[in-house]
Amino acid sequence: MSALTSINTPALHGRRSAAKPVQPAKPMQPAESGAPTTTAVKQSAAVLRPTAANPPAAVVVSTEAAPGAFRRIAGKTFKVVGAGMLVLAALVFVFLAIGPRILGYQTSTMLTGSMAPLINPGDVVVTVPTPVKDIKVGDIITYHIPVEDQRVETHRITEITTTADGGVAVQTKGDANNGIDPWIATLQGQTVDKQVATIPYVGNAIRALREPIVLNILMYGAPAVLVIGMLASIWTKDSAKASSGESAAAQAASGE
Repeated sequence: MSALTSINTPALHGRRSAAKPVQPAKPMQPAESGAPTTTAVKQSAAVLRPTAANPPAAVVVSTEAAPGAFRRIAGKTFKVVGAGMLVLAALVFVFLAIGPRILGYQTSTMLTGSMAPLINPGDVVVTVPTPVKDIKVGDIITYHIPVEDQRVETHRITEITTTADGGVAVQTKGDANNGIDPWIATLQGQTVDKQVATIPYVGNAIRALREPIVLNILMYGAPAVLVIGMLASIWTKDSAKASSGESAAAQAASGE
């Protein structure tokens, strides 16, 4: 019995000493007050991140500024269009009414293609009075033909002859025609209209501008467009002042 006791006792004692008590896990110490935790950083980022309920300030400002910008653009557009119409009407009036009286030139619109490709239908032919004695073969003149309805024709001189009474007669031809004109025209007076310039396509525009409806649009439409532009400009200024006043009031309220 004593032998068993002497053997078992150290063994039991050894097992008790080997099994150390398990220490409970220490709770995590909270971080110092000055160092934000990961959770706090995530929450802050979530607060700062723009959402549909909290849109960025830039979006709100641009949305409110859009109507004012549209009004400014519309006002400027009306002004430019109205000014352009007035300038066009003034240029046409000067070119057709004042220019020939002051500078002495004449204008006519080519109706046929007999002088193509130099002068095409719809082009404006600008002529100046030239002494008959100074014209020569190859010149383009505008004159009344001596047959039919004595319409005005613009053709090139192919031959010059002197009449029995000392006058000057010309044979003409259209550049695009196959043969010469079937008449000889005696030039009346001391001068003849000689072509000095051609303005492409302007003849069609001039004929359109001479239409009563177009003249009425230029006469009444241009001032109306200018008035609308001025009203739009005034409206834009008033809206801008009102918006600035509301913004100032909102800033003052937020400051309180």
